[in-house]
Amino acid sequence: MSIDPIITARARRQADLVARYDGRAPRYTSYPTAVQFGPHVDEAAYRGWLAGLATDKPVSLYVHVPFCARLCWYCGCNTRAVNRHEPVADYLNLLLREATLLREALPRRLAVSHVHLGGGSPNMLTPEDLDSLFAGLARAFDIPAGVELAAELDPAHLTRDWVEAAAFHGLNRASLGVQNLDPAVQQAINRQETFEQVADAVGWLREAGVGSVNVDLMYGLPHQTVGNTLSTLEAILGLSPERIALFGYAHVPWMKAHQQLIDEAALPGPAARLDQAEQAAARLADAGYVRVGLDHFARADDPMARALETGGLRRNFQGYTTDDAEVLLGLGASAIGRLPQGFVQNAAQEVAWRAAVAAGRLPVARGAELTADDRFRGEIIERLMCDLSVDLEAVCRKHRRVLADLAGSVEALAPFLADGLVRLEGARLHVSGDGRLVVRSICAAFDAYFAPEAGRHSRAL
Repeated sequence: MSIDPIITARARRQADLVARYDGRAPRYTSYPTAVQFGPHVDEAAYRGWLAGLATDKPVSLYVHVPFCARLCWYCGCNTRAVNRHEPVADYLNLLLREATLLREALPRRLAVSHVHLGGGSPNMLTPEDLDSLFAGLARAFDIPAGVELAAELDPAHLTRDWVEAAAFHGLNRASLGVQNLDPAVQQAINRQETFEQVADAVGWLREAGVGSVNVDLMYGLPHQTVGNTLSTLEAILGLSPERIALFGYAHVPWMKAHQQLIDEAALPGPAARLDQAEQAAARLADAGYVRVGLDHFARADDPMARALETGGLRRNFQGYTTDDAEVLLGLGASAIGRLPQGFVQNAAQEVAWRAAVAAGRLPVARGAELTADDRFRGEIIERLMCDLSVDLEAVCRKHRRVLADLAGSVEALAPFLADGLVRLEGARLHVSGDGRLVVRSICAAFDAYFAPEAGRHSRAL
């Protein structure tokens, strides 16, 4: 029996990449990353930042709903499973109180350009809850018709009534968490759902006029193979979503205790993970999707693909985005905000968040105040994560720095340069070849805080 030389070469390449670069690295949804957040950014600091915001530019809102009908064992989000509505209703009342507190801390009622409902599962809110939520947000902020309104949804517990209610309030972008459709994989991660449920969800969203649908898929889950990755992908492609996200499962049981329920012996190894990711990416390219950054794919006419072409792609705690607002205000337990002065995060524990809001306090727990060096390095990292390329000299000029300030970072790139994963053309750095697969590790060369020995991040591959 002959062995396909292409498959053999790919296996060797994957094994080599794993051996060299499968260390731990941040996901760089911010810089500094959340690991660097500390209690020195407290409510008083946040109030000062809010009071100093410009009033002539729209802001974005992130609303966190930390509830699910089930607890998926792979999940890295701040959420909990509930089987009664009372905790959700009580949380919503406090969420609206937080919106009022936020409005009172701002210099005026600000305009909003984007609203993102995340979780957890925002469809744990009832249609009546949505009425209350959007009425309360409208009292605190100026939310004009037609703003981008997105929600992360659990298709197994979505209803037509919920979709119609959300669309009434302006829902125009939805993300469905599917991950994998193979029954063995679903059982191993405690997330059972059928393709028919996913198809119904997409159909209801289309009927309601939601113009953009994203589907979240994963690789690296227990019992996942190239075969069930591609069969899942084929089924999803039949629904013609505008975007598909293909995330690598991050196994961090020391951070998320419920991940200890996953059988580690059933997890695919690094080379198998890489094979799943790359074969899925190749199939998406064949289907006409543009690869965006590390793990997103969009139709060529999608705003995300266009933003990639024009250099307008951004990265935040929701991943890749076209949202260009300078200010992101977070509401709810664990929600993270971004302001010109820095990052701020609410109390992650729901009990602490509830207590603070009930006492009339903004529920800030920690954050990071940006230094000039943070802004400088953060721009380099964001451009690499988004564009896979950055003009180091141009960034230096913008931040009044010189290329010599990056000497240590360029030295740290030596292995990547030697392996053809990056190339330098003058002062322009390009991620090339298989470098996209290890772009997080490439970015870490510019991270002044990164401590690989700390082991606080997920694997890079």
